Amino acid sequence: MLIQTTPDLYQKVGLLGSQAQYDLCEAQGQPTPLPAPEASTSGPDVSDSVTTVIGQGGRPVPLLRILQTSACEKNCYYCPFRAGRRMRRNTLAPDELASAFDQMQRKGLVEGLFLSSGIIGTGRTMDRMLATVELVRQKYQWRGYIHLKLLPNAEEAQIERAALLADRLSVNLEAPNEARLARLAPKKDFDHGLIEPLQRAWAIVQRLRRQGRAVASAGAVTQFVVGPAGESDQELLAASQRLYRQMGLRRAYYSAFNPIDDTPLQEETPTPPLRQHRLYQADFMLRQYGFDVAELPFDGQGNLPNDRDPKLAWAVQHPESFPVEINRAPQAELLRVPGIGPRGATAIVQARRSSRLRSLEELQRLGVRSQQAAPYILFDGRAPNHQLRLFTM
Repeated sequence: MLIQTTPDLYQKVGLLGSQAQYDLCEAQGQPTPLPAPEASTSGPDVSDSVTTVIGQGGRPVPLLRILQTSACEKNCYYCPFRAGRRMRRNTLAPDELASAFDQMQRKGLVEGLFLSSGIIGTGRTMDRMLATVELVRQKYQWRGYIHLKLLPNAEEAQIERAALLADRLSVNLEAPNEARLARLAPKKDFDHGLIEPLQRAWAIVQRLRRQGRAVASAGAVTQFVVGPAGESDQELLAASQRLYRQMGLRRAYYSAFNPIDDTPLQEETPTPPLRQHRLYQADFMLRQYGFDVAELPFDGQGNLPNDRDPKLAWAVQHPESFPVEINRAPQAELLRVPGIGPRGATAIVQARRSSRLRSLEELQRLGVRSQQAAPYILFDGRAPNHQLRLFTM
């Protein structure tokens, strides 16, 4: 189960893999331990380049998450790779990276590739990334999952080639608007450098699909850095909703800021992980529960409550919407009940076609968090007995 390669390449893969873990544009996971080669020396390990993510059906899927290069000409204030920062940097040639991935997937160590990069000339770096993926697809005949990052100001031809090669595309917006981005990455252009590539990618994918081409089946995603630019939760979620509705974005990722030494933001306060958690909960309300951003329970500063799940906070603020009749309510109304998710709502609708639901125990067997739902539902006019909860995350 060892990777047959030189110690130098082994360590380059380990280094660039460990550095790529800052990019969260994929389901979050943890590094997967892998066996080290006998020839390895001290330093980054290939295991640092593998992240286990949760795939469809909840199955853990190990991905090689790696940078083409950690050299970068940008001076993003929060980023460990910013130009001029003292750190160990390296670069993999397309044939090196493609060969390393091929060996790892043949050994069963990974089941997909997530390729990102620092930027040394957008066009040149993007071409190297595309060359890597072309080798993986054509020379090594890999037909599995590939996630490819589109770099700022990527050209139309590069975006089209990326859409044809990769299953998922991403562009890191980092901030919800131009003013906020200027506080994080003054050398990046929000509208022309970041939003336009997403718009072009969406248009290209639509055009190619109309032609019957299989492109970017897993869609496009983005990532925001949460906290240091002073943005509100409302700004972030409003930006995400526009991207979902106007550009077909599949998902936004929210990365709680943690200061990095030897960067301009090193003295800034870390963003509490709870804020990141609430953003994901509210984002799920937009994507899966049918809510509009204007309905979300923001405070006077445009932020979500810390003391409770935003869906529960919405329910508390809208008593006129409850209780909901479990045996008669349409699925859209069921989805607004705390404790009932998309799977639970679907299961309820299917189950009541054959018999009436009469108890919290039945709901629990259908995947509903029944005690959380109990104050907001009726069974044919009858309120269920339930325990009062002091705290609900």
